[in-house]
Amino acid sequence: MLRTSLSIAAIASLAFAGTAFARDQIRIVGSSTVYPFATTVAEQFGKATNFKTPVVEATGSGGGLKLFCTGVGVETPDITNASRRIKMSEVKKCQKNGVTGVTEVKVGYDGIVMANSKASKKLDLTRKQIYLALGKTVPGPDGKLIANPNKKWSDVDPSLPNRKIEVLGPPPTSGTRDAFAELALEGGCKKFPFIKAMKKKDKKRYKAICRSVREDGAYIEAGENDVLIIRKLEANPNAFGVFGYSFLDQNADKVQGSLIEGKPPTFENISDGKYPVSRALYLYVKNAHVGVVPGIKEYLAEFTSDKAWGDEGYLTDKGLIPMPSAERRKFKADAANLQNLKM
Repeated sequence: MLRTSLSIAAIASLAFAGTAFARDQIRIVGSSTVYPFATTVAEQFGKATNFKTPVVEATGSGGGLKLFCTGVGVETPDITNASRRIKMSEVKKCQKNGVTGVTEVKVGYDGIVMANSKASKKLDLTRKQIYLALGKTVPGPDGKLIANPNKKWSDVDPSLPNRKIEVLGPPPTSGTRDAFAELALEGGCKKFPFIKAMKKKDKKRYKAICRSVREDGAYIEAGENDVLIIRKLEANPNAFGVFGYSFLDQNADKVQGSLIEGKPPTFENISDGKYPVSRALYLYVKNAHVGVVPGIKEYLAEFTSDKAWGDEGYLTDKGLIPMPSAERRKFKADAANLQNLKM
């Protein structure tokens, strides 16, 4: 009879180890933006090793982290991808459910584009114009905040087309949506001095004003499938779509990215920080699964190899913007050592 008391985490770990035979294939969920990179690495990994090719699902960053943080065990994912950094609330949810060891690996950079069909005119937009087009609440003629009244792009600015505002984009569970709201909408919202001043006095209200997307049909939630958005843009030359640079790069024969404040969404402009709407991409590893589900450390080694994420790596062909070499060395070491996340 076992007399030593065991922690809940230890019992969960033992239970997991006892059912390891139930899964011998890595399961990855998360961001639709990181999906093509994770899938490409999975395919290379499957070809080059004796491990099974990992299963990769695009669930959105928020959806992936929700699944990842449900607990430890074969029924939960091993890795989740995110097109934004994990939130403190998600870290706490992980910890509450026994997911106490998590390794964070930044994998590169990406830009968020506002693209339209190549059959239409390419626009040069400012973040302020994007906010006035898509913000839920905007300053009215008297300077007071009102529900967004702008129906056409020309209502936002007479220099813009006299066309209905139609923007197809990701849902709230998407990291792309979070980053777009923070970098594009808030970036334009704070151009209004009285709203910017609100940040110090009432941060919660400031964020609600600057990051809330209108819900009256001008912004259309198109799910986590960026390929579907591309198809809809081809069918409707008047519409715009919001997605990551990699999808623009892969569909450059069909769609074009709007300039943002004079800067086109190019590999070079995103990598050197000139393009205003760019962000980092991540993956998160459940350390308790390493050594139980076969191949996790080896998959991470493939992802963090120069042949994959380096300046001339195969992921650049998919649109990934590589990190500087010093950053790559840091996160490669974190992945190899399963460095616990520090917020």
